Amino acid sequence: MTSVNIETMRNKIAEMLVARDQDANFEDDESLFDSGRLDSIAAVNLLLELEADYGIDLSDPDFSVSEIDTLQQISTLISTQTA
Repeated sequence: MTSVNIETMRNKIAEMLVARDQDANFEDDESLFDSGRLDSIAAVNLLLELEADYGIDLSDPDFSVSEIDTLQQISTLISTQTA
């Protein structure tokens, strides 16, 4: 994933955090969902963004939110799914 895409995704996640009265700053490997910083509604919104912006098909029944718990994991998912 390009650095532009990483920053775009970082900004979207930061907006979600701010909307939930959380600090917008986070590290690439920081837990977003397991830590409780983002909730299941945010997960759905993030999944919709990934499908719309990157064409990622997340309909696999074995898919788990834990696979997108960090920006680093999201970046890896985008890279592998769009390659």
